[in-house]
Amino acid sequence: MRKKIDTGFEDTKGLLRGVSGFLEVLLLTVMYYIVWRVGYDDGLFPNYFHKGKYVLMGVYALLLILILQNFDGFLFGRLRKTDVVLAQWIAILLVNFVIYWQLCLIANQLISVVPILILFAGDMLVALFFVIATTAVYHHFYAPHSMIMVFGGENSVVLKIKMDARQDKYLVKKLISVEEGFEKICSEILKFDAAILTDIPAQIRNDLLKFCYRNRIRVYIAPKISDIILRGGEEINLFDTPLLRVKGVGLTLTQRIVKRSLDIILSVIAMVIALPIMLVIAAAIKLEDGGPVFYKQKRLTLNGREFNILKFRSMIVDAEKYAGAVLAEDNDPRITKIGKLIRATRLDELPQILNILKGDMSIVGPRPERKCFADEFSKEIPEFEYRLKVKGGLTGYAQIYGKYNTSAYDKLRLDLMYIESYSIVLDIKLMLLTLRIMFSKDSTEGIDKAREREKRRDELIHEMNNDRDASATSVGSKD
Repeated sequence: MRKKIDTGFEDTKGLLRGVSGFLEVLLLTVMYYIVWRVGYDDGLFPNYFHKGKYVLMGVYALLLILILQNFDGFLFGRLRKTDVVLAQWIAILLVNFVIYWQLCLIANQLISVVPILILFAGDMLVALFFVIATTAVYHHFYAPHSMIMVFGGENSVVLKIKMDARQDKYLVKKLISVEEGFEKICSEILKFDAAILTDIPAQIRNDLLKFCYRNRIRVYIAPKISDIILRGGEEINLFDTPLLRVKGVGLTLTQRIVKRSLDIILSVIAMVIALPIMLVIAAAIKLEDGGPVFYKQKRLTLNGREFNILKFRSMIVDAEKYAGAVLAEDNDPRITKIGKLIRATRLDELPQILNILKGDMSIVGPRPERKCFADEFSKEIPEFEYRLKVKGGLTGYAQIYGKYNTSAYDKLRLDLMYIESYSIVLDIKLMLLTLRIMFSKDSTEGIDKAREREKRRDELIHEMNNDRDASATSVGSKD
């Protein structure tokens, strides 16, 4: 039988993250006060060395909490250490950037940036220490759960391979096909701490969910398209029967107006900031092979309308002339030297700021697909067109939480989660998180990696079938 989970102890995960985050913010705020007090002349801030200092410290602490929270900087143990460290460093950089200009405004002049740079260096060390220490404590007290995966189609086994990459959190010890039957699956589930349900028929999934709920076994479910649509439903409480209203119209008029206004304001600011970088990239592309700087390609946006998306050219001229429309692979010979760099850092997408200003795209939204690919995906996944309920985006849910090689179905689910959970706050959070994934190698994981997973999937299915055959033979010989 499975070991009994101490649910009270499990609930302390949030408490651990909260206490660690509070202590970190407190220490960083005290460091800010010391650097500000020692690094700058008293005459620059005559009204802030008494009670006013608490206002400055409070603003600094509040910014840290808000930006670290939205950067997933407090997810100790849930994310990889490197991801949390990177999230914290970028968040702290943004906070110190804002605080520097706040101090300039208070002093009514440009002040030295050296104390803030010293503060940032110290902050990075503190963040590194807290992430390493808290993650170590987390993994010491919270062992990964022993898990069983109930799957339907063979493609869903790929989820186990993905989870195996995080064995510090997930230990998928057994695979069982839904074809084994409800009673057999339930008896197996009781031997584990948690169950994963993926790509199985709705009726047996509902029955297994209720079984696990009754027996206090935690469940991880890969949602179907209908599940995600229901997430965006509005509760109706006018009657004694619970109702959910699903409109299916995408964004409301008010949301579209606010989103468009935010797109214009931020795109203008981004263009001013990015212009020097764009000029350097353009010159480098031109110098490498003398070809055009920009690359235009037809993509789909709101309601299936086509537009020309702009990119910095990262491949040789006429790359598709012989190969046709195919996704780039790892070490693709068509990619230029400059192209490798700008693709790895997503800088090839910068010209799309012009697409956003024109109104063809939004800053956040489903990544625009080519019509030939969209038509191909729609043959197997008719719901793929649901992504066109909003404008295509420069970044989005699938870009933050997916990878380059994420399957079309998984991208659709991620994009629908964004559409059905849409809010301006979510847009801002995804914009901030985009800064983090620009430096994450996992997000650019290519087609070759996907093929490795498919090969491993086939091996797992083969091993499982052999075990099943051996078990059946053993039972037959006893009979």
